[in-house]
Amino acid sequence: MGSQTHSQLPIVDFTSQNMKPSTGTWVSACQVVRSALEDHGGFLALYDKVSLETHNSTYSAMENFFDLSIESKWRKTTEKPIFSYSGQRQGIPLYESVGIMNPLSYEDCQKYTNVVWPKGNDLFCESVNSYAKQLVELDHIVKRMVFESYGLEMKKFESLLESTDYVLRGYKYRTPQVGETNVGVAPHSDTALLTILNQKVEGLGVKLKDEEWFEVGVSPSLYLVMAGDAMRVWSNDRIRACEHRVLINSMIERYSIGLLSYAAKIMEPEAGLVDEEHPLRYKSFDHYGYLRFFLTEEAIKSESRIKAYCGI
Repeated sequence: MGSQTHSQLPIVDFTSQNMKPSTGTWVSACQVVRSALEDHGGFLALYDKVSLETHNSTYSAMENFFDLSIESKWRKTTEKPIFSYSGQRQGIPLYESVGIMNPLSYEDCQKYTNVVWPKGNDLFCESVNSYAKQLVELDHIVKRMVFESYGLEMKKFESLLESTDYVLRGYKYRTPQVGETNVGVAPHSDTALLTILNQKVEGLGVKLKDEEWFEVGVSPSLYLVMAGDAMRVWSNDRIRACEHRVLINSMIERYSIGLLSYAAKIMEPEAGLVDEEHPLRYKSFDHYGYLRFFLTEEAIKSESRIKAYCGI
C-alpha cells in the first residue's frame, strides 16, 4: 500500500527584503496567497514587524485584563455589535475574549482603557495601540496581494481599506477541569473580512481542503492569516472562509491575539469576480447587520449563516 500525502498550510515569508511590489518574489507570493485562501481559507505568515517587546507587553496587557473581576470585564465599551467582552458561556466554558474597537487610534484605546480601568492603565493602552499599528501593515499587504492576483484595480483596494474597521481581540482559554471537554472553541469560521492571529500556546487547528486538520505552531513571528465570512461574500465564493478550532492540550492557560477587519460600509460582491463560471451568489452585505443576525435563532438553525443572511 502506498503512502498518502496530505496537503499542508502554505507559509509565506514576509520578512524577506525582496518582498516588494512588482518583484518576482512578490508576484510568486501573490499566487501562493490567493491559492491558499481559495483552497484552505488561510495561510501562515512569517512577519517580524511586531517587535518582541510589543509582542510580550501586549500579551501581558491581555493577561492583566482577564485577571479583572467579571464586573470590570463586562463594562460596556462600544455600541457596535462586536461585544467588547465574551465569556462565561455555556457550551464553551474554557473560552473568554475581549475586543478593542479601532485599536489603531491611541485616543480610542485610551477611551476603552478608561472605561475598564477608571484610574487608567497606560501599559494596556500603549501596548494594544502599538501592536495593532505594527500588525495592520500585514493586513494591508495581504489584501493588496489578493487584489493584484485577481487583476483588480488598485482604486478598489484603496477604497476597501478606507472603509475598513479594525478590532483587536485577546483570547484566553483556561485548562479544563476534571470531567470537562478540552474543546476551547468548536470548528467555526470568523465573521470578519480577514483575521490575523498569533498564539502564545499551541492548540489552534485549521481544517484543510482535504478535510485533514493542520496544527499551527507557536512563534512570536508566526501568524495565521484567515479569510472570514465577509471575504467569502466579497470574493463571490472564490475564497473560502477558514474553518478553525482550538483544543486545550497543555497544562497552562492559553492566550492568543487577533487583528480582525470589518467592512464599515455596505459591501457588494466584487463585480470583477462575477462571470459565467462564477455567477452572482450574494446580495449586498451589511457587516454589522450580519453581526446582529449571527446569534439569532434563524442563524443558528441555518446550514450556513452567511448564506442565510445574504445568499442568493
